[in-house]
Amino acid sequence: MVGEGRQRIDKWLFFSRAVKSRSLAAKVVVAGRVRINRDKAAQASDLIKPGDVLTITLERRILVWKVLNCGARRGPADEARLLYEDLSPALAPKGEAVPDAVPALREAGSGRPTKRERRQTDRLLGDD
Repeated sequence: MVGEGRQRIDKWLFFSRAVKSRSLAAKVVVAGRVRINRDKAAQASDLIKPGDVLTITLERRILVWKVLNCGARRGPADEARLLYEDLSPALAPKGEAVPDAVPALREAGSGRPTKRERRQTDRLLGDD
């Protein structure tokens, strides 16, 4: 039934360690968070082949993977990395600003009051 060199998308996501279980992989696909060559995958039984480009949306990240091989089992991470080529854009390291980001401009003292300022206003209002 399955064509030579093709595999179900839910199995492949599980074997490539994109998700933790095959049932979770099926849920991700049915929720519309997986695209195969820019087309939404409609069912967990959709077939993929080497050369397909997958766009996977998971929580706070978007993965763009090119399928290199079909998986045979869920093995160690080193084995799973042989199934795909990561085409995802590089993320900025934590703590570094995005190059195009402009810092927020506000006047000095217009932010949150300090603890000392809050205590002074409480004393002035008589909220001891």
